[in-house]
Amino acid sequence: MSAPPGQRIVIVGAGHAGVQAAVSLRQEGHAGPVILIDGEDALPYQRPPLSKAYLKGDMPVEALAFRRASFFEQNAIERLTATATAIDRAARRLLLEGGIALPYDHLILAPGARNRVLPVPGWEGPGVVGMRTLQDADLLRRRLPEARRVAVIGAGFIGLEFAAVAAAAGARVDVVELGELPMGRALTSATARHFLAHHARAGIRFHLGRGVARILRGADGQPAGLVLSDGSELAANLVVYGIGVLPNVELAQSAGLACDNGIVVDRELCTEDPHISAIGDAVSWPLADERRLRLESVQNAVDQARQLGLRLARGVRAPYHALPWFWSDQGALRLQIAGLAAGHDATHTIGEPEADRFSVLCFAGGCLVCVESVNRPADHMAARRILAGRTPLPIEEALRPDFSLKGWEASRGAPQAGAAAVS
Repeated sequence: MSAPPGQRIVIVGAGHAGVQAAVSLRQEGHAGPVILIDGEDALPYQRPPLSKAYLKGDMPVEALAFRRASFFEQNAIERLTATATAIDRAARRLLLEGGIALPYDHLILAPGARNRVLPVPGWEGPGVVGMRTLQDADLLRRRLPEARRVAVIGAGFIGLEFAAVAAAAGARVDVVELGELPMGRALTSATARHFLAHHARAGIRFHLGRGVARILRGADGQPAGLVLSDGSELAANLVVYGIGVLPNVELAQSAGLACDNGIVVDRELCTEDPHISAIGDAVSWPLADERRLRLESVQNAVDQARQLGLRLARGVRAPYHALPWFWSDQGALRLQIAGLAAGHDATHTIGEPEADRFSVLCFAGGCLVCVESVNRPADHMAARRILAGRTPLPIEEALRPDFSLKGWEASRGAPQAGAAAVS
């Protein structure tokens, strides 16, 4: 449903999804009140730079903000620093901490996700940090210069981004990962092995196929090391963990909304309550084949917010099917992924892996479904256009000696890939 002129729209969450929803509503002409509920005191900010440019000191805190405070004021987007505690669906009221009841005509849930915590003795206390918020990044910026032995638990994107920064700063870094390869659940084995070798050359030590049994603490309460699941020990005076996230579904769940690995929405991003929509990292939506998907991705959050803004402001109804894409900067390697590799049955590598410039093409049923590019931005952009187009790329074409993604895309006239940033 669209929101008639003058209707009050309340947005819970001020991350990429929530802020983009507010911006898109105004851009698409919604004239009614827009209220953004933010659980943090700072101006709404970008999270990806926290583990990269901001952590290294290459980006000032002011540059993290999506917009200056004046933008929200000039566009009549009211920001409230508060925590939502309950939804009164019958009365269409959002209940805030402190007993405040905020009426809404349409409610947008963009609560995001939170870090999984370490379920081991010793994890609670100083010196054990999960990288999620600006507060986390500020704490790590202060501690990193003094942390000569760093342990990173979890070899996902965030963990390895931090590990690369810590190693470049001169720390001895140990990475502990339950899986057999870093980023093994997200990448092909070829790309994962390349990153493993790259980080190992930078001095990062990997402990794969092992978990953490306990975090050791010294007499001062600070971390002293880890006991791994095989009984071995690692010394560490700073521990950073990134073992996945959990979608923040509690508010929706307590209001009786369906949740299944995320807040359940339909193809138009509406919950079972026609007055409540949901977007971003906490949302599970149906694909064309009826499978449900939840993604932790800036692109996904922003694209969902834009589509929802169109529906609420202008009544434009369409199923959400934007192409997923991701990126990660780890030392001298920039990883960019277009599409989803899950279910692929064949791969083909192009470029120069020995020079850290290559792309791994993933195929399912003989057609391209995903491209992992390392330091090949032109490949990534071409892949996005190809995968968003109507003409599938068959594996036979990719195996030609003179094949290039950009050349094949140009020969087929694939559509332009859309941007995914707050605008």
